[in-house]
Amino acid sequence: MKKVFSRPESLKPTPFHYCPGCGHSIIHRVVAEVIDELGIRERTIGVPPAGCAVLAYNYLDVDMAEAPHGRAAAVATGIKRVLLDRVVFTYQGDGDIAAIGTAETIHAANRGERITSIFVNNAVYGMTGGQMAPTTILGQVTTTSPGGRAPLRDGNPLDLSEMLAIAAGSVYIERTSVSSPKGILRTRRAIRKAFVTQLEDKGFSLVEILSPCPTNWKMSPTEAARWVDARMSEIFPPKVIKDVA
Repeated sequence: MKKVFSRPESLKPTPFHYCPGCGHSIIHRVVAEVIDELGIRERTIGVPPAGCAVLAYNYLDVDMAEAPHGRAAAVATGIKRVLLDRVVFTYQGDGDIAAIGTAETIHAANRGERITSIFVNNAVYGMTGGQMAPTTILGQVTTTSPGGRAPLRDGNPLDLSEMLAIAAGSVYIERTSVSSPKGILRTRRAIRKAFVTQLEDKGFSLVEILSPCPTNWKMSPTEAARWVDARMSEIFPPKVIKDVA
C-alpha cells in the first residue's frame, strides 16, 4: 500500500502540549512541511520569543535561537546578517509581535531585512491568561476587558500587517487562517512563498495567520474555528496585502 501521509522530517516526534483546538500545532506542521519541500532543513534557523510560541523549538527539528519578548526581528536580523546563506524566520504571537515587538518588526521591514516572520494572531495574550492584546477586536471579552474592548478606552485593533505593507523594504505580506482545510492550504502556500522570497534575496516577508484560541475565548474548538471565520475575518480579512516579490 502506498503511503500518502506521514509526519514531516522537520517535525520532531514529540506530543504537542497545546490546548485542544489551538492553531499552533497545525502551523508547526505546515512550517515543517514547507521546510521539507524546499529542502532547507539544514540551513534553517527559527527565532521564537516569549508566549505560546516560545516552545516551538520542542517541535521543529531545525536550529533555534530563543529571543527575549518582542525582540525576535532584531535577533533574526543579527543572525541573517552574519549567516547570509541561512533561512531565518521568526515565529511570534500577536501579544509579542504587535505589542512589545512592534518597533523591531516595523524597522526590520522598513530596512528590507531578508527574514521571514510568521505572525500567529489569536487576538489575546494566550500564555499569560487571555488578557486583551493589540489585536483584540471591538467588543471582545478578555480577562482585562470583561465588558468587551471599547474604542474610547482601549483603542481599536491594530492591523500590523497593513502597517508593514507601507514599509519600503517589505515585499510580501499575506494574511491567512487555520480555521478550515481551505485556510490551512492557503497558509501553506503563503509560508512557502514567504520562504522563497527570502531565498531569492528580495526583502522582508511576513505571513499573518488567524488562529483559534478556544481556552482563552471560553469556546469549544468548533466554536472557536467558526468565530475566526465569522468575526476575526471581518476585522482582519485573509488576503494578499502586499506582493512585489
